[in-house]
Amino acid sequence: MIETLQKEALELLQNLIQTQSFSKEEEPTAEILSAWLKERGVEVKRDLNNIWATNKYFDESKPTILLNSHHDTVKPNQAYTRDPFEAKIEGDKLYGLGSNDAGGCLVGLMSAFVYFYNQENLKYNFVLAATAEEEISGENGIAYMQNIMPKIDVAIVGEPTLLDLAIAEKGLVVFDGKVTGTPGHAAHIPNHQNPIFKALKDLEWINSYKFPKVSPFLGEVKMTVSQINAGNQHNVVPSELTFVVDCRVTDQYSNAEIAEIIAENTECDVIPRSLRLNSSSIDPNHDIVKSGIALGKKTYGSPTLSDQCRLTCQSVKIGPGDSLRSHSADEFIYVQEVYDGVDFYINLLNKIV
Repeated sequence: MIETLQKEALELLQNLIQTQSFSKEEEPTAEILSAWLKERGVEVKRDLNNIWATNKYFDESKPTILLNSHHDTVKPNQAYTRDPFEAKIEGDKLYGLGSNDAGGCLVGLMSAFVYFYNQENLKYNFVLAATAEEEISGENGIAYMQNIMPKIDVAIVGEPTLLDLAIAEKGLVVFDGKVTGTPGHAAHIPNHQNPIFKALKDLEWINSYKFPKVSPFLGEVKMTVSQINAGNQHNVVPSELTFVVDCRVTDQYSNAEIAEIIAENTECDVIPRSLRLNSSSIDPNHDIVKSGIALGKKTYGSPTLSDQCRLTCQSVKIGPGDSLRSHSADEFIYVQEVYDGVDFYINLLNKIV
């Protein structure tokens, strides 16, 4: 059965690649995913462009594992030399937009769900969710589905990790800073209300501050001033300076705690755009982690965001493919990686259910 699922997963992935599914435009791939599951006897549900299902013998008294990945893609960048929608296999590689991020993961998780769908007396329930809008952290993807799906106890999020286990993931808060001053002619006596100089103290604090709690998996919280803007001509002292801070948050802090610490230590206005992209983690002693380690996989902390940031339960990020290929020109995944993903997800879950 696994060999059959591997071949069918590769065919499904090729079909998905050939079908445009930019974020918020996922209707065609939602239809493909729904039809594929129905053909295999799965009772499918759809909410917006999210396709989901529960295992046949779902039992509310049992804990539930969510199998989640996304079927939206970014738009192809200008460096592409191939047709991003061709889904062509050359040698040992399958090329195409979304092949690596995160098509290989999605078809692997769907195959594992089908494998367990009709089995009785499982230790865990399964919920499969092929969701939309991941690439833009949209509100109509996994965030929307959390109020619709059954209660989830732990989630496996499919993203390319070379099948190692990302047992923690950094969150993100983007802050907008603003310093006001007194405008004036540059030729006049020194203007002590020049916002450029007023901002220096806060910018230096942001650059040098070390958050005291360090994550064993993600290291330190990292703040980076990534944009500064002030003035529009050489002979005028500007009335204000604005800046942007990119803050990568570890599992040792909530986003709200980070915002409070920054507010307490800066004199200017530093306002978070959103507090919704949280860090995430899973207990290193969870059955899923132990199962992955038993299969010879490593654990690590991931600096990149995924749909984990919108989940409120424990979660782990695992999938075939390499994160370094995501959003790259001429994106590809190795055919063997697709096969290995199907096999790995099934073996990972077999050890615990």
